Order: sequence, then C-alpha cells, then structure tokens
Amino acid sequence: MEYERQYEQYRLAVEEHLNGLFTGSAAYGRLYEAMRYSVLAGGKRIRPVLTLEFARLGGADWRTALPYACALELVHNYSLIHDDLPCMDDDDLRRGKPTNHKVYGETLAILAGDALQPEAFRLIAQAPGLSAESRIAAAEVLAKAAGADGMVGGQVLDTLCHVADEAGLTQLNRLKTCAMISAAAELGCVAAGLDGEKRRQAREFGDGLGLAFQLRDDILDVTGSEDVFGKPIGSDAEEGKTTFVNLKGLEECQREVERQTARAKAAIAGWPGCEFLMELADRMVKRVK
Repeated sequence: MEYERQYEQYRLAVEEHLNGLFTGSAAYGRLYEAMRYSVLAGGKRIRPVLTLEFARLGGADWRTALPYACALELVHNYSLIHDDLPCMDDDDLRRGKPTNHKVYGETLAILAGDALQPEAFRLIAQAPGLSAESRIAAAEVLAKAAGADGMVGGQVLDTLCHVADEAGLTQLNRLKTCAMISAAAELGCVAAGLDGEKRRQAREFGDGLGLAFQLRDDILDVTGSEDVFGKPIGSDAEEGKTTFVNLKGLEECQREVERQTARAKAAIAGWPGCEFLMELADRMVKRVK
C-alpha cells in the first residue's frame, strides 16, 4: 500500500540520520551511549514523519527537512528521559525497554537529556541547503514548543499543579503534547518556505491530532496492555492524576478522540495531496503506524 511505503521511506531516512549522531570517541563516551540508547530505542517516529510530509506538501525536497525533523526528535527523546525519572513519573519501562535511568543511573540520564536539547539546535543551525532565515524560524518554532510556554510548562502543570478540571487538563495537554506535534507540522512548512496561513493550518492540524492522541493515551492507560503499550498500565491512577477518563468516562473520551481527529483533518482538507496526512491522523489515534 502506498501509505505504508511512504511512511517507511520517511522512517528509515530518520533512523539513518539519527544513527549517524553521537558516534565519536571521547573520555565521556558513555554520555553518547546513553543518548543513543534513548534516541535509537525505536518508536513510530510520528513527529519527524509529520515534518517531512509537510515539507513535501509544501513543494520542498523532503530530505532537506531531515535536520529539522531529527532536531525535534532529539528534544522529544530528552523529554521522555526526564519524564521517566523518579522525580517525575518514575517509570521503569519505555517502548518496552528499561528506561534510561534504569540502565545508566539518574545522573547520566539527566545529563543525556540535557545534552540532547542543545544538540537539537545545533542540527538546525547547521542544516545544509536551508537559508539562515529558515533556520532561525525553525529554531524559534522548536524553542517555543519545547520551552516554558510549551512542553515544559505542560510538565509543570502535570507534575506540580494537581490539575483536575476540564479547562486545566485541556491546557495541560495542549502544552505538554500538542505543542510538539504542532511544531513538527510547522517545521515542515518552515523548511518549505510556506506562508503564515499555511503554518497556522499546520499548527491547527497538530493541535487536533495532539488532543486526540493524548485522549487515546489516557484511554489506553486504563484499557491497554503493557506488552502493547510499551510502558506500565494504570500509572496515572497510581500517581493520583486526574485525566479526561476520570471526568468524562471512556465512551465520551472516545467520542472526543473522533471529534478532535476530524478537526485536525478539516484544518488541512484544502491542501492538494493531503491523503497521506489524513490516513496518518486516523492511524495515529489508533496507535497503528
């Protein structure tokens, strides 16, 4: 099927690019090892795939967007390393494997996450074939999505603020999950030099997709299996966190997944050749590649 072929082409290109990182020899080489352990641990690579596909839809050679796509993936993996730490969610499994701090210890896990952040921006700054204006815009998009008004702000709400109402949970999800998915889509637009309206539509697509994805994540935390999910089931309840499942129930959450997915697809319905993204949206919320 064409969708699977295209997706696999993107995924393999991302894997190859990531596999070429942090391969040097140094007295602190175990840091490289810890960074690569998480970055190369698998996963569907949905976020970088979004970047590459939006670049292609914008008329660019999608391969030129690989540094942007992989930069976001480095930041995403830093966030997972830190999210799993005992001071955060205290998880032992990630993608079916021991979490970084379980293998390398808390100190090196923290430092591996710390190192992945600036290395992401080095990828953007050194991206070949893209203008200085494009690289500056890409750095701004990623910094906003990952920083205090994005993913980190969402993590603060999640871990320190005991959010327990619908408005608060929506804000939490928009910051912690949607911001990085929207950034993935927008980075592809930046690589292709698209205008502000196209970038807004891409962000809207990412916002709807991110909300649907997080709702589905909350559902799976109640109904899924550890073997399929790749991490412990029921962790939200164990940590005393309120989710939309608590507030609305499973059936209403599933209906909201469908509504948010439809909203995401509507945002880009006018883009010629958007069939791949339409199918990706449907598959993403079902946890199918």
